[in-house]
Amino acid sequence: MAESNFIEKVDRLNEMGINPYPYEFDQTHHSTEIIEHYNELEGKEVGVAGRVMNIRKMGGIYFLVLRDQEGDIQIMVRKNYADQRSFELLSSIIDRGDIIGVKGTVTKSNRGEISVDCKELTILSKTLKILPEKFHGLKDVEERYRNRSLDLIMNLDVRKKFIIRSKVLTYFRGFLDSKGFIEFETPVLQPTYGGAYAAPFTTKYNAIDEIAYLRISDELYLKRLIIGGYEAVYEVSKDFRNEDIDTTHNPEFTQIEFYRAYKDYNYTMSLAEELVSSMAEHILGTTKIHFNGKDIDLTPPFRRIYWVDEVRKRSGIDVLKLKDEELDEIIKSEELEVGIKDTIHVADALLDKYIKPELTQPTFVVDYPVYMSPLAKVKRGNPLLAERFEMYIGGMELGNAYSEESNPIEQRKKFEQQEEERKKGDSEVPPSDTDFLEAMEYGMPPTTGMGIAIERLSMLLTDSPSIKEVILFPAMKRKK
Repeated sequence: MAESNFIEKVDRLNEMGINPYPYEFDQTHHSTEIIEHYNELEGKEVGVAGRVMNIRKMGGIYFLVLRDQEGDIQIMVRKNYADQRSFELLSSIIDRGDIIGVKGTVTKSNRGEISVDCKELTILSKTLKILPEKFHGLKDVEERYRNRSLDLIMNLDVRKKFIIRSKVLTYFRGFLDSKGFIEFETPVLQPTYGGAYAAPFTTKYNAIDEIAYLRISDELYLKRLIIGGYEAVYEVSKDFRNEDIDTTHNPEFTQIEFYRAYKDYNYTMSLAEELVSSMAEHILGTTKIHFNGKDIDLTPPFRRIYWVDEVRKRSGIDVLKLKDEELDEIIKSEELEVGIKDTIHVADALLDKYIKPELTQPTFVVDYPVYMSPLAKVKRGNPLLAERFEMYIGGMELGNAYSEESNPIEQRKKFEQQEEERKKGDSEVPPSDTDFLEAMEYGMPPTTGMGIAIERLSMLLTDSPSIKEVILFPAMKRKK
């Protein structure tokens, strides 16, 4: 709710003939530019704009901390230099939180701090709320996510995280473009959801009286583009999965999926490690990062471990030979937490227990059981395995990739097997996509593809412990 004394100040501004919410201001420079190029700008007139973060008066001089998009700069308002109206505004109307414009000269204070010596001050937006003294730290973390605008006002380090996230997307696009990939857009609303194991959000087309789903992946549509004749495609996709909310999951998230014809998953492994290492070097200036209290080296080549062999070595269990009648005993003896008692979920729980905790350094976990990989080709030389890998860094899965199944007969069989799993009660198994199968029957070239989670990659590069730190407006339960 607006503060009454601030509303009174708005009225006073109107009475003075000053619009508290004008249309424009000639902002010529930002704080960082002035500080970094002080030698060239000293004595020159500039126009700066931003939010007043602090006001203090020493003798006949007001000192303001002005915060713009890039950072803070000091403003000096001297009675014998600034125009009279500017000094009057500061003495009775300007508050912390107001957005102002300042025209003045670049100089240094007596203490040597780079400043703008104000000639004229313009009110650009009169705040109606008291700006808190502090708005950070663990005790305020939920409120920070709920009130992201205030979070961004108060915390420059939070702003920097989202700048890095933006750079992640920009670099990712440029990297794929440089490799000959073409960006496309595919439907967010889909008649059949697929490409991952997840529960969807359901909606409806009123105009055609049809149920639709917010996509859980754009995989099957991008593969249809490969079938159509494009050889290297990608999409920056907003995907939606109606699942748990935790430190690495949000129901709405961003990933980039890319597909390349005439290559296999070995190509994608090389591409992924080149992407991640060069991105860190470009954005952070180094491939050595710190995440969740641990030092991580993103320099290629990344380690490769083999899924089935590693689980067998650590647990003594061969996930390729799991039988339904053994699952209860394995769950009990291994103290596994599984929502559904089937081979897929038990095998995945064994991966979580024995392998994931040790995947701090960049690692490709390679060759999954074929029953866990319905969209991948079988492993050459071992039909019980699939040519699939997941990329882990900092204990998080950042990406999933295959040598894509291109045989329409085999793909149909795998979809039929999925339908059997759905009938047994696994609600995360997607339905068969008959449109995709029909497209495959025209012929799909050998293809590899991968999806990489943008939020988790951003978490890694910003040393953020929660996905909510890199989503501007994360899913939150509303306050009553």
